[in-house]
Amino acid sequence: MPRPLTETERQQFLADKHVAVLSVDATNGRPPASVPIWYDYTPGGDILVNTGAGSRKAKLIEQAGAVTLVVQREDLPYQYVVVEGTVVETANPAPLEPREAIAIRYLGEEGGRAFAAKMDGASSVLFTIRPDRWLSADFSDEL
Repeated sequence: MPRPLTETERQQFLADKHVAVLSVDATNGRPPASVPIWYDYTPGGDILVNTGAGSRKAKLIEQAGAVTLVVQREDLPYQYVVVEGTVVETANPAPLEPREAIAIRYLGEEGGRAFAAKMDGASSVLFTIRPDRWLSADFSDEL
């Protein structure tokens, strides 16, 4: 049986660089929308997600006001963290600093700054998500 991560382990895991899968309630009887996404997180804080302001994803997040974020380790030992959270702030347009920080997290300093500069002027929205519930698993002892 996997063991749950401790609070410190799960916060550090979420703070490490992973591509997350964000799920949000959909409309018209469709199943939840689930998409890969970059995010930013500092242990003990909120989760930041930046996306195109006109995207279906952004519209659904605004309507639902809550999301689920799944972050996993795809190599052995398998681990994952699932966060259910409430959108506590929406910045539209998204300020440059957090957009740039998210891009730097995934692309490094030079690549992240270049990516953010290339996207400057594009309409994007920054969602701040407060983690409400956590589910985690660590399969390290299963090996």
